[in-house]
Amino acid sequence: MAFKVMTDANIVLDFTLKRERYDVAKRVFELAVSGDLHVFITPAILHITSYWLVKAYGKQKTKEIVLSLLMDVKVIDSNHEIAVNAVYSKIDDIEDALQYFTALHHNLDYFLTRDKNFQKASMPALPIYAPEEFFKEVYDI
Repeated sequence: MAFKVMTDANIVLDFTLKRERYDVAKRVFELAVSGDLHVFITPAILHITSYWLVKAYGKQKTKEIVLSLLMDVKVIDSNHEIAVNAVYSKIDDIEDALQYFTALHHNLDYFLTRDKNFQKASMPALPIYAPEEFFKEVYDI
């Protein structure tokens, strides 16, 4: 069974910019390409990623990277009700709350982030893991 996971912008950026944690992020997207993991992002994550990619690679290369990414990653969105619930939630960072409640709304299985404070906001309905913890807990690797 392929799990459905939301990734935050930093994991996408680790992969696309080949940052320090590239190898772990690469594993997430390799599993997406193989169909063993369904990876989701929001338009906000795509926006953040595109901004930093343009700075690093320019507009044309960014478009190529984003189009390639979108072959294996699905963009999901929120609505007014999700936004209100997110703002009322116990999650202090509104951006994180919006991403998390969007993932909850779409019945995803896990949320992947390296943000330790955000991980503390995890609810049983949608556990939040660092990618390394996710691979160890779920895939035993």
